[in-house]
Amino acid sequence: MVQGLLEQILNEEKLNIWFEANRGRQYTGELLFSTVVALMLEVVCQMRASVHVAYRNTENITVSVASLYNKLNGMKTETSSALVRHVAKESEAIIRKMKGELPALLPGYRTKLLDGNCIEATHHRLKVLRDTKAGALPGKSLVVFDPQLDLAIDMFPCEDGHAQERSLLDKVLETVMHKDLWIADRNFCTQDFLFGIYERQAFFLIREHGQMPVIELEDRVLIGTSETGDVFEQAVMLKSATGVEYKARRIIVKLNKKTRNDDDEIRILTILKKETADALKIAELYRERWGIETAFQRIEGHLNSEINSLGYPKAAMFGFSLALVAFNLYAVVMAALRAAHPETNIKEEVSEYYIASDIRAIYSGMMIAVMYEDWAVFREASIAQIAVLLVDLAKSCNLAKFKKNKRGVKKPKVDIKLDKSTPHVSTLKRLSGNA
Repeated sequence: MVQGLLEQILNEEKLNIWFEANRGRQYTGELLFSTVVALMLEVVCQMRASVHVAYRNTENITVSVASLYNKLNGMKTETSSALVRHVAKESEAIIRKMKGELPALLPGYRTKLLDGNCIEATHHRLKVLRDTKAGALPGKSLVVFDPQLDLAIDMFPCEDGHAQERSLLDKVLETVMHKDLWIADRNFCTQDFLFGIYERQAFFLIREHGQMPVIELEDRVLIGTSETGDVFEQAVMLKSATGVEYKARRIIVKLNKKTRNDDDEIRILTILKKETADALKIAELYRERWGIETAFQRIEGHLNSEINSLGYPKAAMFGFSLALVAFNLYAVVMAALRAAHPETNIKEEVSEYYIASDIRAIYSGMMIAVMYEDWAVFREASIAQIAVLLVDLAKSCNLAKFKKNKRGVKKPKVDIKLDKSTPHVSTLKRLSGNA
């Protein structure tokens, strides 16, 4: 199913045509864009241990490994983000044709979860990094996640690892559409961003930042109790940076348990009307913000999303963009399983970790056993035809093979300090009770 999607969305001919239309001043030369993507996907999906190993096992590459790295190091971040959007759009069309969407968080609105991702420190291979022990940050990005489709639909990259995430919000605003519902943490609670959403007739549900100027119009009123605490509401006035005023609602959740930052309450700002979502619904919707945190954990756990050997920012961002691409292909597979097995709660019962492991174990052998021409059915299929193919394949999947192992309640961590006088213990003696 995954290879079929690669043949449909990222086959060599289509991908090179797409690159020619989106490359700007980048050139193709002897190394095709499609070859770079195919090679890097093998690394991202952990089928190859490194870029160099993938290079040595790619038959149709005629340039040196140095030329490959030069290509990666010069890959424009605009190309990386455009590729994420392209694959997300293609994936969305297939998911909707299969009717594999998850229930909408708020019917009538397209919910978009926004969060930042900082790529972890790379190796110090670059000459400019060899005289420091500090972590070398190759960049960061903002990612937009659609929880109904379970897709990463957009990416806003930044090559400066020290840049403030808020500096990218102007670019995010350019993508805001009518009746969007943007859910985000307090780091994105700025006057310009909130007013920009309001001005575009979209909606926000964003945790209030301590420095956000808010004018209270009434006292808070207790509305009810949620899973996390008592919920209050009050009418407030917000201002744009230029002084334009508009009314909003502040939802306050008095927490039963303090956050890791020692906050005993959270304040959520929204311009959704009460008849659309009451205060309890707002509190419930804000908890769905963790969907994007979970998505990042899934990307990190199932894929090689941050390739530490890629020190140049453009190369690192391209690697991360391909992790989002692979994540979206897996999301289409999960949607096909939902469409084929409506009686099963796929999200709760099927493990993407086991699916990813199965793909890694079988992929190389499958590509040897199945001839290139046999994949033509996927390459030449329409959206409607690929949807039927995927659902038919999904019906034959043995879901028991990929069943999640649900863990019990987490036990509190015990703070254990090292006894320097006893740096080692014998496991055998501990087991026998003699230690």
